[in-house]
Amino acid sequence: MKLSAALLALVLSAPMGMAAPQDGEQLTTTELSATEATAAAELALGALKDRDGDELHGALAEAVRTSVSKDKVQQRLNKLTSIRRTRVVGVAPGYNTTTIDAVVVTADGDQPLLMVLDEDGKLLAWKWSQQVQPIEATALEFVRHLVAEQWVFARSKLSLQLQEELSPADLERKWTKLNRVSGGFRELKDAVIASQGGDQQLVLVAVAFGKATSNLFVIFDEQGRIINVDISRDFV
Repeated sequence: MKLSAALLALVLSAPMGMAAPQDGEQLTTTELSATEATAAAELALGALKDRDGDELHGALAEAVRTSVSKDKVQQRLNKLTSIRRTRVVGVAPGYNTTTIDAVVVTADGDQPLLMVLDEDGKLLAWKWSQQVQPIEATALEFVRHLVAEQWVFARSKLSLQLQEELSPADLERKWTKLNRVSGGFRELKDAVIASQGGDQQLVLVAVAFGKATSNLFVIFDEQGRIINVDISRDFV
């Protein structure tokens, strides 16, 4: 299993806590080029347009692919509105992931689509940007509190057990360090579910910094409480 695929399994079984870079540590940006990312995204978009479940299933990251059957993927595709054309409008390399902004054109007009690729160009997650589910909303609110330096409010989004492990000062120190190493916060883009259902659920929150776009891994329990937060694979 490639490390990028192993990451998803590792995060979903990781001990509770919030990882952060050590002093002086430099983050590792993805080796996937913008050209490679665009080609991978266009392949996945083509599968969406053609409603090709086999092709889209093959485009998924290994850890995601092993958790969902081709039939489930096909069922989801069959429910989509007919797609006329697609295009990639933005490629944002990050720390071991790449965030893709795309547009899907249907009879109802343009629909923005957010995609997250691993280092192999495989699809970790995707979503229609105008749709927000409850755990996505919670993850976004948690990060908004971090951005606003509202450490107590951010901590209130965590499970009680995780709050016992992390004080508001811990959140301040870890976020401030990430912000500094990453070149300063620019924009909170969106959140996308990578794994849903069961006793652990994973949401990726795309955050644009000065040097790269990082996808924060926010892990929830089955009741929608945050039980772990991991900033990057480098910090696992």
